[in-house]
Amino acid sequence: MKFSADVSSSRRKSRKAHFGATSDVRRKIMSAPLSKELREKYNVRSIPVRKDDEVMVVRGTYKGREGKINQVYRKKWVIHVDRVAREKVNGATAPIGISASKVIVTKIKLDKSRLAILERKGKKEAMKQVKLTIKIPKNI
Repeated sequence: MKFSADVSSSRRKSRKAHFGATSDVRRKIMSAPLSKELREKYNVRSIPVRKDDEVMVVRGTYKGREGKINQVYRKKWVIHVDRVAREKVNGATAPIGISASKVIVTKIKLDKSRLAILERKGKKEAMKQVKLTIKIPKNI
């Protein structure tokens, strides 16, 4: 069911928008959920991943592996984690691309802009919880 007249529900247009997305849009799409501890601390569910965040793989062959993000490869929609690599025939190691949605962020690299994002998103979540707790009487 379509709610907004501004957004198309066409599969063709949705796919074109997704795969033809610019780098800044891809950054937002490539978000990962936070661990339970971080979710409690910052009151935020997910955040766009970036280099030097520490993550844990939760799906696939490399499930359970933890490591630091070496690269966020927006063009290929993957991230490269330092302890997730395979050895090539010639002995060199090649990083394995992992989807950002298949990891959880266990440690965030904080800077000024990242703190601002967490603060802004945390306020939104807090407002949602306040709205849920306030009950409007029906007899008014």
